[in-house]
Amino acid sequence: MLKKERQAYILHQLNLHNKVLSSSLSTDINVSEDTIRRDLMELAAEGKAIKVHGGALSHSFSKVDLPANEVYSLNQKRRIAQKAISLISNGMFVLTSGGTTVLEMARMLPHQLKATFISGSIAAILEYINHPNIEVIIIGDKISKSSKITVGSEAIAKIRQMKPDLCFLGTNAIDLKHGITDSDWEVVQLKRAMIESSQRVIGLSIAEKINTFQPIRICEATKIDTLITELPADDPLLKPYSDAGIKIL
Repeated sequence: MLKKERQAYILHQLNLHNKVLSSSLSTDINVSEDTIRRDLMELAAEGKAIKVHGGALSHSFSKVDLPANEVYSLNQKRRIAQKAISLISNGMFVLTSGGTTVLEMARMLPHQLKATFISGSIAAILEYINHPNIEVIIIGDKISKSSKITVGSEAIAKIRQMKPDLCFLGTNAIDLKHGITDSDWEVVQLKRAMIESSQRVIGLSIAEKINTFQPIRICEATKIDTLITELPADDPLLKPYSDAGIKIL
């Protein structure tokens, strides 16, 4: 694979998953980690990525106030957000993770909705507090500088004290063999607690993330009750998930 092709692949993975690991890219592309590190340094120098230890972050992932025109697959994520909002009723307690799909949902919540939203995502919280009829509960503890979400033992303990009606889980990767996976250990711990504590778990994922996986397993795919994508519910890509007992929306 030529350098131009490698870097295009890396940028696509950054857009898709917001974070890449040098070790995983090395395996995927079948080149040395030194080659990947040089590519990431070049991309960072060009302003296309943020180089961090062991990999890189997308610029969109690092921003709190992310403009809509910088959201990858914006139209697809807005379709997912519209479907997700249809599940929320007045009076509900709703727990949300981070991620740009959750952020689009927060931006699109109807003004007449009266509910309580619980989150540690700084970007989502900023949207919730500007809503006229939504109460906000912030999950405390330290803030992950890379993901702009609260993480750690206190955040997990607070989640475990709750039993929210719905949990909207921004999904980094999902397939039936590997389950729901991510690349950030602290975020994985947080999402596990969210899944265990919630009465109903809704996974949000653009179709590109279906049948992909990241290095760290959160749970089996069947731990989510409903999977929402931008695709029609009867799309063939989603049939294996429906057959596994997951409701498709």
